[in-house]
Amino acid sequence: MYSVRTVRTGSGATAVQVVRYSQRKRIVVKHIGSAHGSSELVSLEQIARPWIERESGQPPLFPREKTRPPSLIPIDKCRYLGFRYALLYEVIHEVFRRLHLDGLDLLLRDLALIRVVQPASKLESLELLSALFGQTYRRADLYRDLPSFVALKGPIERHLGNLARAQFNFDFTMVFYDVTTLFFESFREDEFRRSGFSKDSKPNQPQIIIGLIVTREGFPISYEIFEGSRFEGHTFLPALQRFKETHHVDHCTVVADAAMISLDNVTQLVENNLSYIVGARLANLTSEQIGAIGERLPKVEGASTRIETERGHLICDFSLRRYKKDKREMEKQIAKAEKLLGERQAVKRMKFIKYDGPTKPTLNRELIEKAKMLLGVKGYYTNLSDVENQTIIDQYHNLWHVEQAFRIAKSDLAIRPIYHFKKQAIEAHIIICFIALAVCKYLELKIGKSTRKIIKILKSVTDARLQNRLTDEEIILRSEPTVEVQQLLRSLSH
Repeated sequence: MYSVRTVRTGSGATAVQVVRYSQRKRIVVKHIGSAHGSSELVSLEQIARPWIERESGQPPLFPREKTRPPSLIPIDKCRYLGFRYALLYEVIHEVFRRLHLDGLDLLLRDLALIRVVQPASKLESLELLSALFGQTYRRADLYRDLPSFVALKGPIERHLGNLARAQFNFDFTMVFYDVTTLFFESFREDEFRRSGFSKDSKPNQPQIIIGLIVTREGFPISYEIFEGSRFEGHTFLPALQRFKETHHVDHCTVVADAAMISLDNVTQLVENNLSYIVGARLANLTSEQIGAIGERLPKVEGASTRIETERGHLICDFSLRRYKKDKREMEKQIAKAEKLLGERQAVKRMKFIKYDGPTKPTLNRELIEKAKMLLGVKGYYTNLSDVENQTIIDQYHNLWHVEQAFRIAKSDLAIRPIYHFKKQAIEAHIIICFIALAVCKYLELKIGKSTRKIIKILKSVTDARLQNRLTDEEIILRSEPTVEVQQLLRSLSH
């Protein structure tokens, strides 16, 4: 039976000991420390009692009153174990809760978390989770659970759609779509990883295509993966149909760039009860259509007009700033073409040069006149008959949010290059990055700062870890949050 004993020492201090009695003899089992005042004595006694409970394995017969942790920790009796970013971990897991993703497997959430904080390979991510947050996983956990993540795509998208509806007033009536390519650190192709037009300037490496759907604010709600050789215009309808099925949407308007428009896509969009606002490539118009635009569109800032085409209503607007930029570019290209023609050397194919025969290049004056008529003009196709021109134009200009989401994924989240080879592992990697992107956008929308800045601010609060050598207990000391941290947490709580 252990008990706490206090005894005066020769130096005038009070020693606190844990003792037991055997055959009427007192045996000192543990010397806790020496106190030089009443507060030190209370702290040492508070250390001694839990040590007795832990060592004996027996709780006290009469539970003692809850007391505050000892205010005095003898530093010479402590060992420094390092520090962790516990506040950062807590904040991001609170975001998971708000995204309704707190029911997901903890390993999946933690892999998405480390992708936000410090992107790394899957195995290195496990090491970082242990070092930075004290979350320990085995390699076997990763290899066992990774394939199961693929089946969670639909539920995750539905949760994010519900969150967007609740917090960002998203009503599924208008979405924004774009694609990008993700290359592999490999030169070997298969049926899924294929070479194609690369937006990363990696034409010799296999890739996949990601089609992403976001809200007006840029919050991600759906994505689809396609083989790397597919033309991006052929991703449009499959991605939208999958989106409609996942979120049970009857009708919506999709905003996309010019690569998505074609007569076949227009027909199928209408058949699937979808409206569209899509960029137009005006250079592909007929001379009659360009002439009609030139007649109807005043060359004044903000002017717009609408003409009917086989792809729907074509709305065109004029910008003086765009006019000046287009004019500079056209004049440079014409000057380059004239210089090449004047040198009477072999002329490579370029804009504003045409061939009257297999070997007779000349200046393409017809194309130059066509370009002059379109200076400062941008076009948009739509099948929305009762919506004003300026509203169509404004909605198209919100498409930059998808491009920003791709920049976050590629730079902040390091979604590529991809090192996986099996399709299932690739799909699991994309799901992890998709969740991480949702976390980033949620933080940015709520706090109004970039993800990198938010992470840096939260990292300023650390938890120092000390081990009391007397009791082997771990003591956590959290640094005081700065004013900036406090403001960030208030913004997140609103």
